[in-house]
Amino acid sequence: MSARTGATPSARCTRGGAEPMLVGGRRRRYAAGALLGLLLLLLLPGVATAAPSDDSAAAYDVVYKVNTDGSVDVTENITWHFPAGEQRHGIERYVGIRTGWQDSADTYRQYTLSDVTASSPSGAPAETSVSDDGGAIAKIRVGDPNETVSGTQKYVVSYRIANVVNGFEDHAEFYWNTLMSSNNFRYENVTASVTGPTGPIDRAVCYRGELGSDTRCDAKPGPTATFSAGTVQPGEGVTVLASMPITGFGTLQPELHQGAVSDDGSVMTQTGSRALGALALGTGITLPLLAAGLMGVLVYTRGRDEQYAGITPGLTPGTGQETRIVRGSAPTVAVQFAPPEGVTPGLVGTLIDETANTIDVAATLVDLAARGYLTIAEVGGRGFLSGKDWELTRTQPTAQQAAIPLRPYEQVLLDGVFASGPGPVALSSLKNKFKPTLTSVQNLLYDEVVTRGWFRRSPQSQRATWFGLGFTLVVLGVISLVWLHGFLSDIASGAGLPFSPSFALSFGLILAGGIVMFLGRKMAARTADGSAVLAQAEGFKQYLVTAEASQIKWEEAQDIFSRYLPYAIVFGVASQWAATFQKVAEAAAAAGHNVMLPIWYVGSGDFGSFGGIASSMDSFATTAGGTFTSTPGGSGSSGFSGGGGFSGGGGGGGGGGSW
Repeated sequence: MSARTGATPSARCTRGGAEPMLVGGRRRRYAAGALLGLLLLLLLPGVATAAPSDDSAAAYDVVYKVNTDGSVDVTENITWHFPAGEQRHGIERYVGIRTGWQDSADTYRQYTLSDVTASSPSGAPAETSVSDDGGAIAKIRVGDPNETVSGTQKYVVSYRIANVVNGFEDHAEFYWNTLMSSNNFRYENVTASVTGPTGPIDRAVCYRGELGSDTRCDAKPGPTATFSAGTVQPGEGVTVLASMPITGFGTLQPELHQGAVSDDGSVMTQTGSRALGALALGTGITLPLLAAGLMGVLVYTRGRDEQYAGITPGLTPGTGQETRIVRGSAPTVAVQFAPPEGVTPGLVGTLIDETANTIDVAATLVDLAARGYLTIAEVGGRGFLSGKDWELTRTQPTAQQAAIPLRPYEQVLLDGVFASGPGPVALSSLKNKFKPTLTSVQNLLYDEVVTRGWFRRSPQSQRATWFGLGFTLVVLGVISLVWLHGFLSDIASGAGLPFSPSFALSFGLILAGGIVMFLGRKMAARTADGSAVLAQAEGFKQYLVTAEASQIKWEEAQDIFSRYLPYAIVFGVASQWAATFQKVAEAAAAAGHNVMLPIWYVGSGDFGSFGGIASSMDSFATTAGGTFTSTPGGSGSSGFSGGGGFSGGGGGGGGGGSW
C-alpha cells in the first residue's frame, strides 16, 4: 500500500465499480435478472420493444475534468429524443455514489455528489432536484413537473464527484462508468473526454458491452484523452480508464465507511448486519420452539376430547341436569350389548378414529346389504390369474326395512354403485370411476358427525387447516433458502457470523411447519356428546369380542349376525364375531335346529359357514377400499410436443432516461 495514496493497486479491478451489486460473485444474480427481462421481452414484445426506439439519446458526450484533490467535474451534453404522443417533463440522470470496497464485506466507498446544475440550449425546462435514498445510486431529475416537453431537446448537466481518482505508486487513475450497464435506453453517438490537472493522459482504454465485457472501444491518450463508443444498446455500458502522472496530486484517499452495499444497492452497516443476522438466526431457532409450545398448548386445551364429569361413561345428562364438562383421556367403558342407538357402522367408524376411511364406506355397503338394499355375490375373477370378484345387485327392501330412511351418505353410495342400473355390477368395474362418489360419501359422513354434535368442526377440515398452515411454513422455508441465501450470506459476512443465517431461518421454518402438520392432526376433538357415543361404541366392540355362544338365541342368530357384522368389520373383529356364531350354529345343529345363513350374500368355497362369510366380507371390504380410491393413470406422453478491465467495472457512472 502506498503511504502517499492509501490505495492498493487492486483497487481498480475489485469492487470499485459503480454497480457493486452486479460485479464479481454477484454476476449470477444479474444473469437471473437478465433472464427475467428476456422472459418479459418474449411475453410482452409490443411493450418491451417500443420504448428504446422512441425514448433515446440521439447524442451523449461527457467531459471529465480531473482535479488535484481527486475530485472530478463532470459535464454531460445530452440530446434526448422524447417519445411521440406521451407526456414527459424532462430527463433523469443516475450517478453511482456508493460501492463495495475491494473484498471487504463491512466497508463501502463513498463518492460525494455536489454542485449539481443543468441548462437547456434548446429552451426546455431545466430545474434540478437530487434524491439520495441511501442506496448506491443518486438520481438527478432535470425538468419541470408542471410542464411537458416533446420532440428532441438538448441538456447540459454538470456536477462534481469527490474522491474518485485512485492513487498508485507510479500513476493516478480515473476509472469510471460513462454509462452503467444497467442502462435501459439506447444511446447514440456516445463520446467522452478526460483532462488531467498536471499532465497529459499517458494511457487510455475504453470498454463497452454488457457487464463484464472486455470489448474495447476507441480511446486515444493525450493532453485530453478522447473516447468513442458509437451506439450503445439497452443493457450495455461504457467504461473509461485514464492514467495520469501522480505528480501534482494531493493525498488520494478513498472515502470509506463502515457497512456494505447489498445486492439491491442499499447500504448495510456492520451494526445493522449483526442485528439482521441475529434476527434471522434467532427467528430460525425460536420458530420451532414457538410452534411446539403453541401447538402443545392448543392440543392440551382444545385437542383433547370433552367428557361429562360425574356421569357413567356412555350416558348423557338428563333434561335440566347441569353437568360439568372436562377434557381428558377416555374413561374405562362397560360392555354394551347393542350398538349405539341410531348410529350406523359408517358413523361409528368415523367417530372412533375421526376419519371417514374406505373401510367405513365398504362396511356401509355391507350394512345396506344386510338391510335389504342389495345382494353381494362372490364370483371368480375375470381374466387369467385374476383374483376373486363380487357382483352387486340392487334389491327392493321390505316395508319394515324401508321404514328407516336412508341417510344422505347412504343414498349417494347406493346411487353411485348402481349408476348404470340395478345390476349386477362387478366390483372391479368400479375401478378408476368411483373416486368422486367416494369423496362425496366421505364428506357427507363428516357433515353428519358434525350435525349430530359429536364434533364442532369437521375433523377433516381441521386437519386440512393445520396441514395447510404447516405446509405454508415449509414452503416459506424453502423459498427463504433459495431467495434469501445470497442476501443473508452477505449479512453473515458483514456481521462476522461463521455461517449464513439463511440456513437457520430456512430450517427453522421447515421444522416449525413439520411440527404444525404433525400436531395439527391431533386437533380434531370430540364433544362431550361425541365422547358418550364413543364410549357406547367401544363397549359394543367389547361385546363383539367377548360374546359367548350360549348367550345368543338360535332363532335370532341369523338376524343378529347380519346386523352386527358391518360393525365388526369397522372394528376389525369380524373373525372373532364369526367364530362365536360358528359355535352357535354347531350347538344348534347338535340339538337338531338349523341356523339359517344370510340371504343377502352368495359365496363359494367355505360359504356354508359364518366364518367363511365373515372372511369373505373382510376381503370384500379391503378390495372395495382399493377399488373406490383408484383413479386413472397418466397418458405417459410428454407435456412438451416438438422438438483485466471490463464494462461496468469502473466507479460511479451515468445513465438514465426521461420522466
